[in-house]
Amino acid sequence: MSRGTRILVVDDEPAIHRFLKPSLVAEGYDVVQATTGGAGLDGIAREKPDIVVLDLGLPDLDGKEVIRRVREWSEVPIVVLSARDREAEKIEALDLGADDYVDKPFGMGELLARLRAAQRHAMRRRGEQPVLHAGEISVDVPARRVLRGGEEVKLTPKEFELLAFLVRHAGRVITHGQILGAVWGPAHLHDTQYLRVYVKALRQKLEPDPSAPTLILTEPGVGYRIADAAANASYEGSR
Repeated sequence: MSRGTRILVVDDEPAIHRFLKPSLVAEGYDVVQATTGGAGLDGIAREKPDIVVLDLGLPDLDGKEVIRRVREWSEVPIVVLSARDREAEKIEALDLGADDYVDKPFGMGELLARLRAAQRHAMRRRGEQPVLHAGEISVDVPARRVLRGGEEVKLTPKEFELLAFLVRHAGRVITHGQILGAVWGPAHLHDTQYLRVYVKALRQKLEPDPSAPTLILTEPGVGYRIADAAANASYEGSR
């Protein structure tokens, strides 16, 4: 299933879930929720989140035990979000493998910044580049931010996913099916009209002359290609 950056929120407070989910979705994240430590462990294994937001005061397992178990088999970034503000608790959580610690009550701006930082660190550990470039276009993946010649360009979440996928494979011809599968999911492999609409929207926002594109090039009957073959891609994609 296609998705953006996935965050698993493990917290037993319904109010936290009611607040966090719409706030994170508005920032372009895909949000999965769990209310116990056991469900959180299952969710990490099943959902393969990009980041975990974890409370320490869970009804079945202490959050620190969750961190310890996760670190036996996963390097997923973990940002602790907890009302436990004693220094010893923070030190233990970080020593067990948490990437960061945010106190409750918290500001959404601070939490988002710490999530972006955790994602950048994880990408660098995997040998990926958090910021991709193609010509005068730069794509900040954790911040979900696009600049053209230094000026920010506002994209919808799906436009951002499409652009990031194309830039990761800059210089390569990517077929319609490959793009649709990666961005919309396997159920949409033949929905090329989706692709045409979103490519047109990207060209309107990114190309100096959308009617004569120089960045997102069409390969007739095959797919699309980002023109700058020397672009900074985060990983080698398959043709």
